[in-house]
Amino acid sequence: MTDKTLAEENALDEIFMSEALRLAKHANGRTTPNPLVGAVVVKDGRIISVGWHHKAGTPHAEVHALNAAGELARGATLYVTLEPCSHFGRTPPCVDKIIFAGIKRVVAAIGDPNPKVSGRGFEILRKAGISVDVGILEDEARQLNEVFFKWITKNLPFVTMKFASSLDGKIATVSGASKWISCEDSREYVHRLRDLNAGIMVGVNTILADNPRLTARFAGGKNPVRIVVDSMARTPVDANVVSDGQAETIIAVTANAPKKNLDSLKNGGAKIIVAGDGEKVDLKLLMRELAAREITSVLLEGGGTLNFSMLEAGLVDKVIVFIAPKILGGKNAPTAVEGAGFEKLSDSVYLKNTTVQKVGTDIFLTGYVQKKD
Repeated sequence: MTDKTLAEENALDEIFMSEALRLAKHANGRTTPNPLVGAVVVKDGRIISVGWHHKAGTPHAEVHALNAAGELARGATLYVTLEPCSHFGRTPPCVDKIIFAGIKRVVAAIGDPNPKVSGRGFEILRKAGISVDVGILEDEARQLNEVFFKWITKNLPFVTMKFASSLDGKIATVSGASKWISCEDSREYVHRLRDLNAGIMVGVNTILADNPRLTARFAGGKNPVRIVVDSMARTPVDANVVSDGQAETIIAVTANAPKKNLDSLKNGGAKIIVAGDGEKVDLKLLMRELAAREITSVLLEGGGTLNFSMLEAGLVDKVIVFIAPKILGGKNAPTAVEGAGFEKLSDSVYLKNTTVQKVGTDIFLTGYVQKKD
C-alpha cells in the first residue's frame, strides 16, 4: 500500500468516524449509566446503515446499525465510537452480533475502560479473523464520554460547577437579589445543561432562600435527580424540590440530623443519604453513594460555601461560567466561591482547556479543573 493510499484510507476513516460520533450525540443525556455510542456500517466506500445507543437496557449502537444493514453487512466495515462490549449486561455481547453479521473490519475510536470489556472486545474480534483498528478520533471520543470514563474508572460522578456572575464576580447584590444576573439566552442554556445531567446539586441555603425547582423547563426536557446538601435536614417539606413531584429528590444529611426532620422528609417523598457523622456532610462519601446509585453526572449549582467545599475536596471536573456585562459592587455581596479560600496562589484551582464564547449578551466560559493527583 502506498503512502498516498494509506493517507486516503485514514482520511476516509476519520470521515466515517466523525459521522459515528455525530450520531452518538443524538442520545446525549439519555443513556446513563451507559456511554454514548454511535456506529456506521460502510461497504464499497459508502454508508449503508447507521445506529446509536438510545437508552440503557436497549440495543447498543452496533446492533441497530447491523440490523439495519442486514445481509449487506457481510464483508463490510463497522465504525464504532467505543470498543464493542464482550459481556452480558442489560443486553447480550455486541461482539457476537458483529461476528455473526460477517463484518470484515472494525474501526473503533477508543477502548472501553470498563474492566468487564477493556480490550476483551477487540481480542475476541481479532480471534474471529476480523481486522481491528483503534484510535481514529480518539480525543473526540474521549471527550464525548467524559462522564462515563470518570464514573467507570473512579466510581465517582462527573461534576460540572455552573454559576452566573457579574463582571466583578458577584452572584447577587448586597441585598441578596440574584434574579436575573444572566440573560435569557444563558438561562435557557442552563435548562439544557440540567437536561444533560443525571443529577443537580445545591446546598440547603439555596433551598431556603430561593425555593428553586431545579428542573429542565423546556419541551422534551428530562429532569435530573435533585440533591440537597443539608447536614441537619432543614429542608422544608413544602419546598418545591420535595413537594412538586417533578423529579426524585435526595437530601444528603449527617448522622446528627434530627429524626423528626428526616421522618417528615421521607413522608414527603424525599430520599435520604446519610454521609458522615460530623458537622458537615462528607462530600466525598456523598459522591461515592451517588455513583453507586448510577448518578454518573452532577450539575453543581451551589452557593459560595458549597462550591468552595467541592473544589477544596477535588470533586469538581468542569466549570461553566456565565459572565454578565454588569457591575454590582459591594464588599459583602456574595460571590460564586467563598468558604475559607485558598491561602496560596499555588493552591488555587487552575482551569485548563478553556473556551470563551458569547451567549446572548453574556460571556460563556468553560474549562476543566487541573487535577493535582
